[in-house]
Amino acid sequence: MERPIILAADDAGLAQAINALRHGEPVALPTETVYGLAARADSAQAVAAIYRAKGRPDFNPLIVHVADVAGAQKLALLDERAMALAAAFWPGPLTMVLPRRPGAPLAEAVTAGLPTVALRCPAHPVMRAVLTGSGLPLAAPSANRSGGVSPTQAAHVAASLAGRIGLVIDGGRCSQGLESTIVALRPGGGWQILRPGPLADAHIAQVLGGQRVNSVGGIEAPGQMTSHYAPGKPVRLFALSAAADEFHIGFGAVAGDITLSPTGDLAEAAANLYAALHAAAASPKPRVAIAAIPEDGIGAAINDRLRRAAA
Repeated sequence: MERPIILAADDAGLAQAINALRHGEPVALPTETVYGLAARADSAQAVAAIYRAKGRPDFNPLIVHVADVAGAQKLALLDERAMALAAAFWPGPLTMVLPRRPGAPLAEAVTAGLPTVALRCPAHPVMRAVLTGSGLPLAAPSANRSGGVSPTQAAHVAASLAGRIGLVIDGGRCSQGLESTIVALRPGGGWQILRPGPLADAHIAQVLGGQRVNSVGGIEAPGQMTSHYAPGKPVRLFALSAAADEFHIGFGAVAGDITLSPTGDLAEAAANLYAALHAAAASPKPRVAIAAIPEDGIGAAINDRLRRAAA
């Protein structure tokens, strides 16, 4: 299959990306978390192109990326809690699930029929330049086939979506390497983490206070499906050693065939996670074994992805 064109994130590349987006074509763009497959969120045809490229279930909503709080307010109702979170963590790896503003210019498929919308203001300069230059809110799930390993490099996108999209803007390797933390603000002051990510729960609690809600209903945001982030092979967790037919992903003292972090640094492990899973998928070995990761801090988000990869 023909691979997409990969362009540098210079003025010419950004101009071509903005032109494609304005005409309803999806474009893969870097963010600080993972590469996103972006399309204008106000066009049903453009959003449908994302679903076709990813093979994504239509009950799974999309995150909409905006340039600033003003852009968010055109699409959702932001209360004092949302404004406080935006002031503390935007631009950055935080997505908020908020009540959709009546009449908001969003394709219905973006919210998958829900009365809420997931919004993020990203920090990556390339994504920010495209948001500002296009003047569009952009729906942008991870730029890979649905359920597969998220991309943290342009080459990952080209391999996963060959024959499905036309353009990738290469902004280098993603610094965070893990999808955004998703928080839903509940009536009565409660809040719920729908997807753990780079932003720890404790940091959100410092801003929100209130009561954290742990109940889980249906799918409200990306990354909540039981099987997700999978390398296409059986995955075994908590592996101190590997069998002869297993590709071993190590951590700390467990070296493996590849390591998430030889020093046991969780931030480094998060940044390397998806690249390691891509390496496992490309290995001729039919199974994958992964060393134990501590649950501390961002380790909880890493383990969330690994449990879903193993599901």
